[in-house]
Amino acid sequence: MEYRADQVPMNPGVYPYQGQQQVQSTVITMAPNVPPVRDHLPWSIFNFFYMNFCCLGFVALVFSVKSRDRKLMRDTEGARQYGSTARSLNIAATVLNTLLYIIIIALMFGGVIGAGKMLHAQSVNPYHHG
Repeated sequence: MEYRADQVPMNPGVYPYQGQQQVQSTVITMAPNVPPVRDHLPWSIFNFFYMNFCCLGFVALVFSVKSRDRKLMRDTEGARQYGSTARSLNIAATVLNTLLYIIIIALMFGGVIGAGKMLHAQSVNPYHHG
């Protein structure tokens, strides 16, 4: 028997699988909603090679490796503490190196401007030594 979309059979007494008890259940095991432990290893490697101000990049790299080791040993609290320390050291290394680069660039820029003024004064008055 064919039905069109507007013709729905109205037979409430017949259901598919009538008389059969089919119960299907699915069990889903979910871990607790815990954020993953971050070890900040790539940031520490970058700081070790490019921004190793007062060896902060090296110390951050050591703490990142310790955090990764603790994570592999399933010690999440220890891994979180080492990761937090590595993050703090990485922040300190990045900020201090950025300030150092800004100061160096400012001194170079100031030195170039000062040398330019001195050369200009020298060309205008060759006997001026200041």
